[in-house]
Amino acid sequence: MSAISTLSLERLAEQIVRRLTVEVEASGRHVHLSRAHVEALFGPGYRLNRVKDLSQPGQFACAERVTLVGPKGILQNVVVLGPEREESQVEISLTDGVALGLTPPVRLSGDIAGTPGLTIRHGDRLVTLDRGLIAAKRHIHMTPADAARFGVENGQEVRLQAFTARPVVFEGVEVRISPKFATAVHIDYDEANACGFQKGDRGMILP
Repeated sequence: MSAISTLSLERLAEQIVRRLTVEVEASGRHVHLSRAHVEALFGPGYRLNRVKDLSQPGQFACAERVTLVGPKGILQNVVVLGPEREESQVEISLTDGVALGLTPPVRLSGDIAGTPGLTIRHGDRLVTLDRGLIAAKRHIHMTPADAARFGVENGQEVRLQAFTARPVVFEGVEVRISPKFATAVHIDYDEANACGFQKGDRGMILP
């Protein structure tokens, strides 16, 4: 078989894999801040400094870092993500919760009613949240076109076979559909470490 035909087959195989699977991404602990809390932590009129675009359009990592303070411990150097939100929110893993002495409920981002709060510190400035601490529920961001191709609906929970170093089937992966999204599975670092995740790994939605 010629080198050209071998290369063509490899490209075809790669296209098939990408057609049938979804990229998996691991999301570490992070903070979303409101305008009022940006100013409370960093000063009046302060604007977050964008340093890296994330996979979801319009989302970015900032240069700013904060410390999370709980009843039993702290987590330092926690990244702030932009853009600013109407209400501040902190996303950590369940293991992080043990370190802080808090138990975050497993929720989708933005679903913070009835969640615990905590203190966010930057230098000698403090913000205490009454609510907003969650462990992110595993989910799939999906474009409408990809949702139609995979035959899934917004809010549907699916099973996902993760093709990782320690393959596992994730249950209860919620589908989130929007033209503003890029298609990708999001798991947290507890889940990523459990399955031996490495950047570039992919998963398949199971029937």
